[in-house]
Amino acid sequence: MALTVILFVAGLGAWTLLEYVIHGLLSHQLQTFAGPLHDVHHRDPHRVFTIRAWLPVAGITLAGLGFFGLTPVLIFVLGLVSGFVAYEAEHYRIHFRRPRNRLEARLRARHLAHHVQAPNAIFGVTTPFWDIAFGTEPARARMRELEKAVEGVAPLAGPSNWKQAFTVRIARISCR
Repeated sequence: MALTVILFVAGLGAWTLLEYVIHGLLSHQLQTFAGPLHDVHHRDPHRVFTIRAWLPVAGITLAGLGFFGLTPVLIFVLGLVSGFVAYEAEHYRIHFRRPRNRLEARLRARHLAHHVQAPNAIFGVTTPFWDIAFGTEPARARMRELEKAVEGVAPLAGPSNWKQAFTVRIARISCR
């Protein structure tokens, strides 16, 4: 039981590093396939969900569970996928809801500062840990200034791209 918990928590922790790498390195700092996809979100923050890209991962994970059961690797992957789901929920709340507590208020201020003031820094959405570790967290005084600059930003109104995230578009083939 203890190993199961450790592996699941390790997967959650690994997600935070993967989030940082995808958002910071692949979407902002390097020229990769992720950059143009992420630019859409920066141009229109209503487009917050990336879950369509992860549906195949979820499918493979579920298939693996069905075939192999709860092996150590799959327990770790379940932690990773759970981290992603928590990220998606928090990212949505950051843009569309008022914070429920001080932690959420801090995460919101950091992420909005990234959007509005510092697009080449503050890459962690669910934690500042990797920004601090890799030097992409502004100095504390600058961070306070950035957070203060977005203090009055209201949550977004209108719909997100939630429905689009689950809509499968099928090309219609017309037979003549």
